Amino acid sequence: MFPELLTNELGQPSSIDVLIGKTVVPWGKFFSRSAAICIMMGSKASLDIRFPPERYFAVRRYTGASFSFDDSYLVCVADTSGQLNLWKLRPYNGPHGERFEHTQLTTYVNESVRAVYPSPVEGRLVFFADPVGSENFQCYTFDLEEGWPVRIAGGPGVRCEPGAECFNHKGDEIVYASNEGSPANMLPYVHNLRTGLRRKLTERPGYYSLGHWSPDDSKISLTEVVSVVESAIWVVDAKTGELAKVSPEAPETRFYTGPWTRDGKGIYIISDFGREHTGIAILDAQTKTLAWLDTPSWDVEDMALSKDGRVLVYSINVGGYSEVYVKTGDSPAKPLQNIPRGVVHGLSISNDSKRLAFLASTPRSADDIYVVNFRTRKPIRLTESMLGHVPKEYLLEPVNVQIRSFDGLEIPAFYYEPRSDGRRFGGLLSIHGGPQSQERPSYAYGGLYQFLLSRGIAILAINFRGSSGYGKSFERKIFHDWGGAELRDFEAAARWLASRPNIDPGRLGVFGGSFGGFATLSCVTRLPDYWKAGVDIVGPSNLITFAKAVPPHWKRLMAKWVGDPDTEAEFLASRSPIGYVQNVRANMLIIQGANDPRVVKGESDQMVEKLRELGRRVEYVVYQDEGHGFTKNSNFLDAIGKAARFLAEELS
Repeated sequence: MFPELLTNELGQPSSIDVLIGKTVVPWGKFFSRSAAICIMMGSKASLDIRFPPERYFAVRRYTGASFSFDDSYLVCVADTSGQLNLWKLRPYNGPHGERFEHTQLTTYVNESVRAVYPSPVEGRLVFFADPVGSENFQCYTFDLEEGWPVRIAGGPGVRCEPGAECFNHKGDEIVYASNEGSPANMLPYVHNLRTGLRRKLTERPGYYSLGHWSPDDSKISLTEVVSVVESAIWVVDAKTGELAKVSPEAPETRFYTGPWTRDGKGIYIISDFGREHTGIAILDAQTKTLAWLDTPSWDVEDMALSKDGRVLVYSINVGGYSEVYVKTGDSPAKPLQNIPRGVVHGLSISNDSKRLAFLASTPRSADDIYVVNFRTRKPIRLTESMLGHVPKEYLLEPVNVQIRSFDGLEIPAFYYEPRSDGRRFGGLLSIHGGPQSQERPSYAYGGLYQFLLSRGIAILAINFRGSSGYGKSFERKIFHDWGGAELRDFEAAARWLASRPNIDPGRLGVFGGSFGGFATLSCVTRLPDYWKAGVDIVGPSNLITFAKAVPPHWKRLMAKWVGDPDTEAEFLASRSPIGYVQNVRANMLIIQGANDPRVVKGESDQMVEKLRELGRRVEYVVYQDEGHGFTKNSNFLDAIGKAARFLAEELS
């Protein structure tokens, strides 16, 4: 039977194509459904539906979801206007049950809202936004009655970094970190919203990430980033600035601060202290001892505590999929059922301790905001991110695979395979950024995977050595070894793809952004025989110039993470794709943001210049109003559309 799904929900019959045999015919060419059936049956061909790429990429982006002081609405960040702006979601009873009214609060075009915090006592918000992707976040207040943002901190070249919590419990002061006057450091500041006065809490150098206010607002917890393998928890007096380290002395151990216990004596933390994976514990701020609450064989990655301290919610990353647990009082933690099977983040508990808000994405759906009542345990989706309305029957799930690398190490990956019509597929190796990040089962790259699958291209999304989520030993295998052993993982992945009977080894491509862009360039320059095409988005090409140009507060991390450009130039040069550019055979697409503070534009410029000198085919796209990634929806759609069409043309 001809599926009803072929009826276009948008009323545009030309927005899908029908593939009959090897011929693509626009749906609008058919006179009627019955004519299509007759053609299909007469040709005895398989019928495939080809939605245009724009429908896969028609996705609204949401970040953050926090309850207001009286729980009457939520605030979030969304790009509904084409830019990341501040929005309010207020429930109301409509003819079909509870609905949510969406109200835009800011109207930025060149600035991007990154994080928002509601006051605990009134209708005031604090948010952080940066201009044209610069990542120099400025701090603003927003009064819902006056309805206009006011910048209170920041300035040219100044970065005000938000933390886990912003407002104190009285709602009269906020805390953030800033590099003002000291570009190499991120130091804590307290800002009084009533008087406008602000004070730096410590002059001790370091990179501090802000945590939480103690119950009596006298102290603030901080996480100090010591190196890529070490962090520590400090407590600072909010009045005097007296600083005390409260985490145990444990080199190459990570401690991340969470909320305080209700008695103000302990702090909920996430740590890998003495463990391969992170667990959740209560840290006694006086004795520096830990009382473990959960020590799973996977990483605890996020937590939220109710205002009354009775409800603790935390998530565990199980092979990339999120599991959420709720612990009430002294009762054992119980899993939260019926949540989307994918990636959950942004946990936020209502002030009355009755509801949880979170964001969730799956391989077949982009991030949406959900709210669940702790009593009913039934999640309700508040937003609709999938504006292209590609029927879910046409969107595919991955399978978990393990790839044995050169040294016997098992490398996890997600493998997406198109529906088969008997023809062989092209294949794409997708490499995530970080490198301490993780490929996870989400609506990857705004729908790029699903579009390529619809065009008969299989995708292997790899969690190479260095990826997070598989234990700290696995993650640390890439430190001071960029372009080393992980490149052999990529070679093993390419061989795995090429050996599959339904893959055409002559149609392999490689794709990635940030570190994934570096890895893409490494693949096409140092493993040139495997690839027909490559897409690099904001990837370093020269580890010497990259390490010298990173933001000042990153420089303390570079020697252990990548290498010292002053003392190890020869080593870094040997690992840099730019030194092997003459080997490139693949056709290339390189995408860059002009304002990128992490991987500066010169990294792409030098690679493109060398490729062009050698007569290689390379398309270079620069976005003048973007940084490390995309904030404007129009730029994202343009870039991902270019990547999609390039890969489809090369690999289909």
